[in-house]
Amino acid sequence: MLTLVKQLLAELLQFDSGLWWIILLRAYGKCSGDLSVQERVDVQTGMKMILRLCLADGFDMFPTLLVTDGSCMIDRRMGIHGHPLEIEALFYSALLCAREMLAPEDGSADLIRALNNRLVALSFHIREYYWIDLKKLNEIYRYTTEEYSYDAVNKFNIYPDQIPPWLVEFMPNKGGYLIGNLQPAHMDFRFFTLGNLWSIVSSLATLDQSHAILDLIEAKWAELVAEMPIKICYPALEGQEWRIITGSDPKNTAWSYHNGGSWPTLLWQLTIACIKMNRPEIAERAVQLVERRISRDKWPEYYDTKRARFIGKQAHLFQTWSISGYLVAKLFLANPSAAKIFVNEEDPELVNALISANPRRKRARKIFKQPFIV
Repeated sequence: MLTLVKQLLAELLQFDSGLWWIILLRAYGKCSGDLSVQERVDVQTGMKMILRLCLADGFDMFPTLLVTDGSCMIDRRMGIHGHPLEIEALFYSALLCAREMLAPEDGSADLIRALNNRLVALSFHIREYYWIDLKKLNEIYRYTTEEYSYDAVNKFNIYPDQIPPWLVEFMPNKGGYLIGNLQPAHMDFRFFTLGNLWSIVSSLATLDQSHAILDLIEAKWAELVAEMPIKICYPALEGQEWRIITGSDPKNTAWSYHNGGSWPTLLWQLTIACIKMNRPEIAERAVQLVERRISRDKWPEYYDTKRARFIGKQAHLFQTWSISGYLVAKLFLANPSAAKIFVNEEDPELVNALISANPRRKRARKIFKQPFIV
């Protein structure tokens, strides 16, 4: 298990590597019982540098982390700049993990205080404004625009015409998810798998929201899982939208690579989320699909087409993260308690702070030292 955790750490390092480094550092300590690594001076210094960079004051008024396009998944344009869910979920999880590992010393007090303030604001913001289900979709459909008061319902001035036609058909009666991105006058309604799964794992999503995300995956199995788990996002960018956003990127054509491709490595995140919510049968079903062909296909990194029937046109074979994702999923299903090394349980103090932080309450602005818009 330790070898697999180390391998996942090595394979997952991308532009958002600092956040993954903190998350997997905690997982290593919980898995091995060896806390000497996270207690090292250079490691503590590294954590503090990452946290101070992420928590630094800036011109952005939202508690979410502002990033450029290509901040996760790939160093190409995919239209996920601004406040993408995947980064926010990893950011939230990294804050919780760092809070556990930071050494109690004088220099950490202000950092922990800022960290706790950010956790409250970020959690409320994502749960309140990124969530969408059939009920919320109906509310957006009837939004009144050009509202600017503190009590406005349509706080981000979203026009109902932004609701894409595919979403009307995609949204099941039971289930929901956290949208891919949110900025003033713009909602990216795409379903991003890692962001939603890690919101469950980190408790960024509420208990009800977490179950609803898994309900949606079950209801839309043919679209999100199909013949090989699991779509990195849904739906794919196509036509003129693909040409404008990606610059006609030939590697990210529709239903390929990071544009709606299916990635077996996401199996381990799905498994942890299902185990946490006591619904392992969903992950077991996905593992059975993988076992039918991935070995015969020589462990490719991703699959193409809507139903993931083809090996990715530029996919490398014998990929360690595809093999590790499958093996970790199998090990966690055989020993569910082991998945706890990645799970962040909801903090009761954070829940109480969230109740107080509700902007409908008169006390709300006293909670935060920074004037986040929530």
